[in-house]
Amino acid sequence: MDTRSPEIQLPFYAKVTCILLSLVVIVYGLHVLENLLIPLVFAILFAVLLFPLVKRLENWKVPRIIAIVLCLLLALTILTGLFYGISIQLSNFSEVVPKFVQRGNEYINSIQKFADEHLNIDKQRQVDEIRKYLNQALSEAGVIVTTTLLTTTNIISTLFLILLFAFFFLLYRDFFRTFFYKIFSDARRSKVDGVMSGIYEVVKDYMAGLFLVIIIIGTLMTVGLLILGVDYAVFFGFFGACLVLIPYFGLSLGSLIPAAYTLVTQDNPFKALGVVGVFLFVQALEGNFITPYIVGSKVSINPLAAIIALILWENVWGLPGLVLALPMTAIIKVIFDAIDSLKPYGFLIGEAEKPRPPIKNLQELAEQLPKRTKKIGKVEEKK
Repeated sequence: MDTRSPEIQLPFYAKVTCILLSLVVIVYGLHVLENLLIPLVFAILFAVLLFPLVKRLENWKVPRIIAIVLCLLLALTILTGLFYGISIQLSNFSEVVPKFVQRGNEYINSIQKFADEHLNIDKQRQVDEIRKYLNQALSEAGVIVTTTLLTTTNIISTLFLILLFAFFFLLYRDFFRTFFYKIFSDARRSKVDGVMSGIYEVVKDYMAGLFLVIIIIGTLMTVGLLILGVDYAVFFGFFGACLVLIPYFGLSLGSLIPAAYTLVTQDNPFKALGVVGVFLFVQALEGNFITPYIVGSKVSINPLAAIIALILWENVWGLPGLVLALPMTAIIKVIFDAIDSLKPYGFLIGEAEKPRPPIKNLQELAEQLPKRTKKIGKVEEKK
């Protein structure tokens, strides 16, 4: 005798209401718990990136804990070297600050003169407005400095949490696998392994591809800035390349700082336009050739879904959400593709299939029928 309670059949509008309410609760929970979830997600990505090296050391009979600690120390050394190089570049900017301020004052004077001669705006009124905004900026300087220090402290503490979480993810990876076996006990273990393997491959290929994209873009922009004779070309080039972490908009934003620096410190304004041109040219290469061939084949998400994901995750988690939007969406797609009831949504997120050309006449249809029959027969034989 079947003692199971019968399933409750809800009307369509009730199902839609429940789904929407669940999404609202999930999004709200993600936003409230961002201080915990963001380091966790970054730690998962970091652990996936370090896993091949940890596995290699374990194959060389190195104990797991020692292998993980060595890999984390190596990663921490690389990050420290990057931060040290960036700090040296930033300290070098202090040498050109007086020139930067002088050239800025010259531009302000020229703007004042233009406004006085062509827009009939009194110079005294301009000075009063500038003084008002300057006083406002000075009054907020303390808040800005305090916020910067707090942000720096928060970044350091978050980095420590990421390394700590990554250590435990790598150490207890078999334990977590057993946990998923127990949760999805109704599914075959091979299917659970397939989903976990798919998530691992997507994240690993995305991270490795993104690193390669940053190297290529940074090199291209550095060469372009060196040809233009821009100071600190290497720093500006790779700083802009790192902004590729923010898809679609990062490189455009990265061009503003070197363009403004070039405009203020050099006499030729066309060189500043050249800097913008270099960034836009590299962005066109990145969007149409570099990223699609290196990363796009691994993370098959259509542009519409990617833009919606960027907006959604940015509203939930801010700047870290922009960085995590694509890998998180790719992970969600792998999960959707593995569950029969969610496969349509995985299809909706993925790349759009190219439509077949329309059949113009019956003769063409008659020519295509034997080919299609052979394909169907081959598929049946494989099954």
